[in-house]
Amino acid sequence: MSFEAAVHAQAIELDRLALEMCASAGSGHPTTASSLGHITTVLYFHTMRHSPELPDYPTADRLVLSEGHAVPIVYAAAATLGIHFGADPNNRRPMTVEDLATLREIDSALDGHPNPMEGMPMFDAATGSLGQGLSVAAGLAEAARLDGLDRRIFCIIGDGESREGQISEALDHIVDRGLTNVCPIFNCNQYGQAAKVSAQQSAERIAAKLAAYGYETITINGHEPAEIKKALDRYIEISGDPSATPVAIVAKTVKGWGTPSLQGGGWHGKPASGQHLENALAELAERRAELTSALSSTDSFTIQPPDAFESDGYTATADLPSFTEAMAARDMTSVVHTGRFATRRAYGVALQALGKANKDVVCLDADVSNSTFAIDFASDADLSGRFIECKIAEQNMVSVAAGLSAAGKIPFVSTFAKFLTRAYDQIEMAINSGANIKFVGSHAGISLASDGPSQMSLPDVAWFRSFATARDHRGNPACYVLQPADAYAAYALTEIMAEYEGACYMRTLRPDTEFLYSDDDVFNLGGFHQLAEGRDILLVASGYMVHEANKALEELDKAGVSAGLVDLYSLPFDEEKLLDVANASGGRILTLEDNYGAGFGSAVADALSASGDGFELAQMHVTRIPKSGRTPEAVLEYCGLSVKDVVGRCLEVLEVTTA
Repeated sequence: MSFEAAVHAQAIELDRLALEMCASAGSGHPTTASSLGHITTVLYFHTMRHSPELPDYPTADRLVLSEGHAVPIVYAAAATLGIHFGADPNNRRPMTVEDLATLREIDSALDGHPNPMEGMPMFDAATGSLGQGLSVAAGLAEAARLDGLDRRIFCIIGDGESREGQISEALDHIVDRGLTNVCPIFNCNQYGQAAKVSAQQSAERIAAKLAAYGYETITINGHEPAEIKKALDRYIEISGDPSATPVAIVAKTVKGWGTPSLQGGGWHGKPASGQHLENALAELAERRAELTSALSSTDSFTIQPPDAFESDGYTATADLPSFTEAMAARDMTSVVHTGRFATRRAYGVALQALGKANKDVVCLDADVSNSTFAIDFASDADLSGRFIECKIAEQNMVSVAAGLSAAGKIPFVSTFAKFLTRAYDQIEMAINSGANIKFVGSHAGISLASDGPSQMSLPDVAWFRSFATARDHRGNPACYVLQPADAYAAYALTEIMAEYEGACYMRTLRPDTEFLYSDDDVFNLGGFHQLAEGRDILLVASGYMVHEANKALEELDKAGVSAGLVDLYSLPFDEEKLLDVANASGGRILTLEDNYGAGFGSAVADALSASGDGFELAQMHVTRIPKSGRTPEAVLEYCGLSVKDVVGRCLEVLEVTTA
């Protein structure tokens, strides 16, 4: 009884703090928070092994709050325990109850939803876009298993949130991979935002679904301390045993527990104020008197410190072999002599070499590794343990990678570039989290040809480029967009991505392309290569279109046109340097890309307009929905991007400027 009374007392105090901090902010979700008061109390004050002074300690247990809007209850626990926070790891301090009044202020670390990059290292990923947290937890669990750690990963998921398809993907993944070190906790408080949740998300139906997935499902009253403890103890009993059945907890809770005046519909995301707040606080005080009469002055909770852990740190990749050496090691020198190799295949070669050079590199794929050539990593006996097959579940794959990144891994996520579009929200949340993820989309652009537009990535450059125009929490571009034109470039850029801390997206091609470079050529994030000089016009191309532009140079030369060529393989890029090249080419520029607009060409346009100088720019990109074609050339012609089209457009530009 004393344990129960102590939990009730602490939970009610956390509920009070959640009410008051949301009232101070003028926004927030205090009723969702109070549905988790008891579970949060048992987790942070009893079950989880963690150190308030070292909230991101490598062996500490973790809580992923997928139901991110409930974060006031976790902030309340952090303030009570004095968990250290602050954006600067070398200048953190204990959180205090007074800090709670800064919730949602612009200069506060207490964001409206969890985000480690704002100074809350107790979290591993930004959450709040619902449905993603369980996948992040799975990624943390994958990393713990790779590192041989017995850390436990708890994840709180809302009942309405459970309808998100990604939750199903994550539940599958956890069972598939035997991740018994993850404990999903479903907060079934019966209410969503607009109304009650569907009967399909009732506690009983969720429990039945979990059982069907293959979980040992424990249904509890989420406000009964003894039931919470017993369920968590059962999870701990099987945690880390891959042969065991994973445990999932279904907690029946009350939204606005302890405050009847705030229960029911109409209070989601609405803080109490004035008389409503006074009434709610009075109701909590009554509940405290009712439930804590047996509380002894000697009752206390203990925080179990994590075991000692020594990190080996990252393995340097300076000794990575050159592309030619890597190919020779695979008995593929004869392929090099052909002078052609697909960039997707070069990625596979580079990924395998990286995996051998850096123990923190992990690879995730979505059932297409034999097309992306991540199979080179997966099939290597020394690396296969760091390959995670996520099957056809791209959203889950990206969020699992975010969890792996939070645990210090360098995840390479590969699938068809087209299929990454399914996970745009997850990618954005990973970038918000500061995740060190490398996205590689193969079969990019219309050179895919025969498979048609359902398999082609066409808006991807524009979408990823939008992040290249913003700065992340480290002050760097929020995401680099890379498009290598040949195998040497793809190999080099894969290595560079691994060494860079932050998000990158690289497009790779299905068809073999001619070599343009050698091992001596240097590639950098933000760089480009000038392949030809010209006086009359400058072609600025990326990816497959670099080869088409190269062919166009010969035809233009026959027409008496001196054209230059730049391989713009990176966004963002060195704008000042590109402007210098453009000036030397007469100030006329034609950009070429095999995707929809608002991509590389628009990035060049922005640079030109910002300069204030007199340039003339024309853009060529895909301007119609493509279709299947038996060859890349056929689709390029269909979309108006053939060599003939490029030459014709150059002549048009020159005729306009010389008229």
